[in-house]
Amino acid sequence: MKNIKIIVATHKKYQMPKDEMYVPVHVGSKGKDIIENYQRDEEKENISEKNPYFCELTGLYWAWKNLKSDYIGLVHYRRYFTNLNKIPKEEKEKFEIVLSKEQANNILESVDIILPKKRKYYIENLYSHYEHTMYIEPLKETRKIIEEKYPEYIVEFDKLHKRTSAHMFNMFVMKKELLNEYCTWLFDILFELEKIIDISQYDAFHARFFGRISELLLDVWINTKGLKYEELKVMDMQNINWLKKGMAFLKAKFMGKKYERSF
Repeated sequence: MKNIKIIVATHKKYQMPKDEMYVPVHVGSKGKDIIENYQRDEEKENISEKNPYFCELTGLYWAWKNLKSDYIGLVHYRRYFTNLNKIPKEEKEKFEIVLSKEQANNILESVDIILPKKRKYYIENLYSHYEHTMYIEPLKETRKIIEEKYPEYIVEFDKLHKRTSAHMFNMFVMKKELLNEYCTWLFDILFELEKIIDISQYDAFHARFFGRISELLLDVWINTKGLKYEELKVMDMQNINWLKKGMAFLKAKFMGKKYERSF
C-alpha cells in the first residue's frame, strides 16, 4: 500500500473523513485560534500569511515543504473526490463515499495524477470566462512571466483562449517527486507575479487571484509534460445555489459585472 496523504484545506472546524489518508490543514492559521487536531499551515516552512491572496495554496505549500509521504494530494473541506457516479443528497451520506486510501492506491498504480473531472464552460473559453468574471491584468502578467522564464509552457498557456474546459479547484493527488516539480514551477511564477501586481488595488475577493490563476496553470503544466491522469467526480458537500451562480455568470458575460463573491 502506497504512503498517501491528502490535505483537507479548511479555515474552520468541520466534519472530516475518517480515513487516515486525510490530513485536516488549517489554512491561513497564522494569528488564528487553534483548531484541535488540525495541522496549522504556519508551522515549519510556510507562507501562511499569504492565505488572504493565495487561498488553499498556503496549505499546498506547507504540504510540499513539510510532508514526507510518497504521494500528496489536496482537497477542500467542502469538496472531495469520489469514484462513484451516483452522489447522495445528504452530506452525511456523502462522507461515506469519499475516495479511500485503498481506492487511491489502486488508481495510482496506472496513472501519474488523480484529477477532478473537467469543468466545462459551454459558451466561452477559459480566458474569456476569467476576463468577464475577474480582473484580467494578473493573468496577462502571468503570461509574460511564463514567456520569459518558462517559454516551453507558452503554447499550452495560449490555449486558454481556445479551451472550454479545465481541471479546476486545485484538487489532485500525485507522486511527491511530481509535486516537487509542479510546486517549484508554480510558486516561482506566483511569487514573481506578487512582485509585479499591486494587490491593494483589489478588494478582498478579487485579491485572491493567485489561487484562481493557479487553477488554470495546472493543466498548462500537465499538458506540456504529457502526464497520464485519471479523472474522478468531485462532490460538493454543501448545496450550491446554481441559479444565483448562473445569474452572476450571465451578468458578468453580458453586462460587465465582475463576480463579487464565491458560490
